[in-house]
Amino acid sequence: MARKDSENQKKFMSRVFCGKEIFKPLNTGWIDEHVACVREWVANIFFYTKNGKTIMVDAGYNYERLGEKMGWLDIDPSSIRHILITHQDTDHVGALEQDSGLLFRDATIYISEEENRYLTGEIRRKVIYGLYKLPMVKIDNRRVLLTDGQIIDIDGIKIECILVPGHTWGHMVYLIDDQYLFTGDTIWFGADGGYSFISTLAESNKLSVKSLAVLEENLKRRNESIKIITGHTGWTDNLEFAFRHRAELCAPFKKRMHDPNAPYDGYEESEDTEQSARGARLAKQIDYAAK
Repeated sequence: MARKDSENQKKFMSRVFCGKEIFKPLNTGWIDEHVACVREWVANIFFYTKNGKTIMVDAGYNYERLGEKMGWLDIDPSSIRHILITHQDTDHVGALEQDSGLLFRDATIYISEEENRYLTGEIRRKVIYGLYKLPMVKIDNRRVLLTDGQIIDIDGIKIECILVPGHTWGHMVYLIDDQYLFTGDTIWFGADGGYSFISTLAESNKLSVKSLAVLEENLKRRNESIKIITGHTGWTDNLEFAFRHRAELCAPFKKRMHDPNAPYDGYEESEDTEQSARGARLAKQIDYAAK
């Protein structure tokens, strides 16, 4: 998405979703010693660091403050050589597009084979129940195409690639070192648990719900504690909470349990500061239904 289009989307989405408690991004900072994030309006970009090597998960909007906020985390954009892409929506690949600042021009991107069909123009991204086509995304970076269940190693970091289609046809989530699951736009955390992501933005809501059921069973078979990290609504280490309402859709204009921590306007960033980024760890999503 062009920078002008990013700004236009910000203005439109801010008006539409203001006060709806839909977007609850983490502020810039660290979840723990391995995972950091940058806030770009309502979206988060993530960084995973191990043994002095850092990989990036998603690339956010075409957002002019990205380099500045990475500096708050002491991460040099030029050090990023590998970027995992969950899906090609414009709030997840903006920093890679041809008219962006090209902070990551030398990075290799990793994306599912099916999702790459959007980038080649074979298919077009549709939202609002298939009524509206989004602009085609243009990226010049070298690509590595991934398949469901594939396990790759990048600089000693183990990455399991799991296809979870529905939001887009080739949406992929990444389980890193068997401990961190980056879910992109597959799960939406409400105050009372996780739902299938925002209904108006899915290619197929039916497929989204089916895919989440498969993902939940996949994770249940593993006898491991996993941090589940979303693209817009924070993180949790509670598997039951994350999938509690997986068969239900996040309907953006439907009344739901109030979340006291949700910002009134997710596009308003005054609380996202360097001081807070260098301060306390980023807390997980609270289960208000258990209170």
